[in-house]
Amino acid sequence: MDYEEMAGKYIAPTYGSRGLTIVKGKGIYVYDETGKKYYDCFSNMGVNILGHNIPEINRAVAEQLERITNLHGSFTNDKRSLIAKKLIEVSPKNLTKVFFSNTGTESVEAAIKFSRLATGKTEIIAAKMGYHGKTIGALSLTSTLKKYNEPYEPLLQDVKHFSFNDIDSLKEVISEKTAAVFLEPIQGEGGIRIPGKDFFVKVKKLCEQNNALLVIDEIQSGMGRTGKLFAIEHFNVEPDMICMAKGIASGLPMGAVLITEEISSKLFSGAHTNTFGGNPLVCAASLATFDYIEKHRILENAASVGKYFIEQLRTIESPVIREVRGLGLMIAVELKTKNTKYAKDLQDKGVIIIPTGTTVLRFLPPLIFTKKDVDEVVKIVRDVLSS
Repeated sequence: MDYEEMAGKYIAPTYGSRGLTIVKGKGIYVYDETGKKYYDCFSNMGVNILGHNIPEINRAVAEQLERITNLHGSFTNDKRSLIAKKLIEVSPKNLTKVFFSNTGTESVEAAIKFSRLATGKTEIIAAKMGYHGKTIGALSLTSTLKKYNEPYEPLLQDVKHFSFNDIDSLKEVISEKTAAVFLEPIQGEGGIRIPGKDFFVKVKKLCEQNNALLVIDEIQSGMGRTGKLFAIEHFNVEPDMICMAKGIASGLPMGAVLITEEISSKLFSGAHTNTFGGNPLVCAASLATFDYIEKHRILENAASVGKYFIEQLRTIESPVIREVRGLGLMIAVELKTKNTKYAKDLQDKGVIIIPTGTTVLRFLPPLIFTKKDVDEVVKIVRDVLSS
């Protein structure tokens, strides 16, 4: 049966095709319909932080399936309460409440509404080359590729953009009219762009001077991806909100917004709700995810293996490599030429990565990667980029 032909016939064409039918995943690997094994350095855009088919996560989900899977937010549930408590325990101390959603984009939409409600202001600032999602509100903040935005204009009014990692650029647009500044700690879709150490301290100060909120989008960079639970921890700043999703429930659709008590005090019944947010099934998966992260020292592994991965990639002598950069297991190899051919060659040789922009090869492997796995992947990358 030709599943790719079937997909082309019946599924709306909003995704480009990788020309690959994946039918199974186990650990750090995915398998196509012929049984060929691939190193998964894609992780569904960083979602599968613990890899695939993890027994501990599977068990937690299976047990919850036999209890209750969905429950309206007006009822209390044990798993929902437990994961809310856990999220607050591990978050910056000024964040005291959780709003549950289903995706990263939904988390951003909620944060936009909360920003306006809490401040009484409407203006939002985001960074150029930032990515926050593709619903109308989140898309208004997104500034990576014109093709994402232009077909749907006009988008939200009162949105301004500035150059990432350029505090003078932010000074030009921020004012007392600003409700919030939305930023990724490390720009993912923008090509793994890492700011200077003092950038966020200066951003926070500007926000405070203008009575604006600082909202940090940890959707891709969070859940240990950079070697700390939240990437913003590298920059010594406490934001007013954190948007989460992707790896929070090891592959099941879940999002969350962590907020301060002050913001929470402005909310009211019906201020923002959704049908599936915080359902017991994903909450059980998320609890199991945090348990696994702690028991297996995943943060330490992401930090040490990520550092090793970057070091090994930098040993590759290739005329097409411009730069290797990253933090933890959030890594980019920027090329001097277009990335399309090299991404395809890597896939053909058994390594799936994310071609980003026109010149970046992005690596977001599961956080259970070992140095031995890195050696095998780097061997293939070396072969592809040196040929």
